[in-house]
Amino acid sequence: MSDSTPFEMRLVHLDLKGAPPKVSYLSKVFPLFRALGANGLLIEYEDMFPYEGPLRLLRARFSYSPAEVKEILHLAGLHQLEVVPLVQTFGHMEFVLKHAAFAHLREVAAFPNTLNPHEPESLALVGAMIDQVLQQHPGARRLHIGCDEVYYLGEGEASRQWLEQEQNSKAKLCLSHMRAVASHVLARHPHVTPLAWDDMLRDMSEDQLTASGVPQLVEPVLWDYAADLDVHGKVLLMQKYRQCGFRRLWAASAFKGATGPSQALTPVEHHLRNHERWLQVAAGGPVGSLQGIVLTGWQRHDHFSVLCELLPVGVPSLAACLQSLLHGGFTEAVKRRVENILGVSGLETAGPVSEGAGSFPGSDILSLVTHFSLHLRISVDTLLERNRYVTGWFSSYHRSRKLIHPIMVQHIRPEALSLLAQWSALLQQLEAALQLAFYPDAVEEWLEENVHPSMRRLQGLLEDLDEAAAPRPPPSGPGQDSCQDP
Repeated sequence: MSDSTPFEMRLVHLDLKGAPPKVSYLSKVFPLFRALGANGLLIEYEDMFPYEGPLRLLRARFSYSPAEVKEILHLAGLHQLEVVPLVQTFGHMEFVLKHAAFAHLREVAAFPNTLNPHEPESLALVGAMIDQVLQQHPGARRLHIGCDEVYYLGEGEASRQWLEQEQNSKAKLCLSHMRAVASHVLARHPHVTPLAWDDMLRDMSEDQLTASGVPQLVEPVLWDYAADLDVHGKVLLMQKYRQCGFRRLWAASAFKGATGPSQALTPVEHHLRNHERWLQVAAGGPVGSLQGIVLTGWQRHDHFSVLCELLPVGVPSLAACLQSLLHGGFTEAVKRRVENILGVSGLETAGPVSEGAGSFPGSDILSLVTHFSLHLRISVDTLLERNRYVTGWFSSYHRSRKLIHPIMVQHIRPEALSLLAQWSALLQQLEAALQLAFYPDAVEEWLEENVHPSMRRLQGLLEDLDEAAAPRPPPSGPGQDSCQDP
């Protein structure tokens, strides 16, 4: 490991609320994470954790079993990766509050994202979640309690009544819940340090933060995924947090999942610039202020949004970002090192990663996803919207009425069949590759979002061609359609 990095801890974030990898795939990428410079994992289980008792209904269909969680921890330990579990305890509670059994604990009845901090049962709920997670992470030194994007806080009926009282504020309400959650962690698990996202704290006054007692309980994680991150503003924020009493701070960048909710391919250059800025922040703040950095890899923007880049697709970006942090920047030498580790001939940073094969786990998924993302829709659009025979003799008007000149079938069908055969063969390869790394629901979702719509358009053209070309009795009577076959 290089001594040039200011980040002692470098945690790779696994966002399991979408396309959670099978343990067999994790067993292959954990050694890669370590080789690239990671020494920890932030695992956001969400509904993939095997909750028990009244919490069992939180489990996803293909949630990990207790044995699989144990295996994940074993694999992480083999490769010197410290595991920090993340349990959402305030905002982003959709996976809990969507269930009827817990809907009464919503801050706003119509929205399942935020927990009502006034209900004693709310703290009991997140306390039970925390206890179950930590019970299965017996060696954990840290626990991330989430607390980001607590939307609609203060808008519930109980909150509105509470806010009418003098000296009460949304900031005070937020800090009170964070303090209660962190206090539970420390009381029940005294050797575990709570971490929390910092976005709800940023605009609070120093006096509010200091008086709350939260700085003595929590280590804030300052997150910013922008390529043009405000370095000076972030350094000032660090100074503010230190003055409020926060003894240890963390940074959070992004290696994927932060540039669009439906992003399929990872823009490596964006994420490299984000990490370059974080290196500048670390250099501009007091030495040792930042304990480490979390390289977030969001898989959904929230529980109900679509999938963004799959983990194997983001690996080249993760590799470039980790190595940049380790060596103080992304030089040509660092680029060559990344290419060597990944087994790629040339790492593209300005555009989509090359479709050529690599040797890292999941490189076949990256190659196929890239090919589908760049070419499938364009190839189908070209046939349907730019092919002169389709646009001139088999338009939507003709298709809806099943009208076509017989000679045009011979011009259109061979190309359509060839295109369908080409993409169907590639689809079989992609499905097989995805099934090795992901569970059936994730495979189905990704294909339905990114592949099947274009395939259906292509198949629909061929079906309409067959119907239009099928022999039919000649029309009779007045009003014969002038476009009808002779």
